[in-house]
Amino acid sequence: MASWCVRAVRQSYCLVASPTFVRAPPRLLCTAAQRKNGQGPEEEAEKAEQSAPEKTPAEEKTQLEEQLKEMTEKYKRSLADAENLRRRSQKMVEDAKLYGIQGFCKDLLEVADILEKATESVPKEEVTSQNPHLKNLYDGLLMTEVQIQKVFSKHGLVKLNPEGQKFDPYEHEALFHAPMEGKEPGTVAVVTKVGYKLHGRTLRPALVGVAKAS
Repeated sequence: MASWCVRAVRQSYCLVASPTFVRAPPRLLCTAAQRKNGQGPEEEAEKAEQSAPEKTPAEEKTQLEEQLKEMTEKYKRSLADAENLRRRSQKMVEDAKLYGIQGFCKDLLEVADILEKATESVPKEEVTSQNPHLKNLYDGLLMTEVQIQKVFSKHGLVKLNPEGQKFDPYEHEALFHAPMEGKEPGTVAVVTKVGYKLHGRTLRPALVGVAKAS
């Protein structure tokens, strides 16, 4: 009898320790419970959809109108951004056409300055028919200076000689301020170097002396 009890206990332990004796996963248990209750996953999804509150036509219309308004605003903003970009690009192209030659113009201004100094340095009393060589040279310099100013004007380059005008810091550069008799304070009394503007933009300010109150 004792030996039979020992064998029964050993068989029970082997059955419990066997790999085939495992617990069922919770998912299977849940599925089994659902099948037992007569409910499947599809039935639960349908029941959830049915339990969700249905939107009325007025609510759907309001939601669609809000979406349409939002999309319309985004579309208008996109159009405005595209138009601003087009205008900026057009302005850059126009500026490049107008001011693309300013570097070349600055170099030519030195030539114009030399011509002006050359004509100013010639004694006027010596320019007579009795001195034909000097007269021809002087006349040639004057003609060259006039012609170069015509070329400048053709391309929008304008000479600035502001003597007697009100001092403008955007067009003039003051080298000194000094009291000068007969000159109104704040006006340009002396021009040491003329300036130039290219299409309304100051390319080189005029170097001037400004009169001040004594």
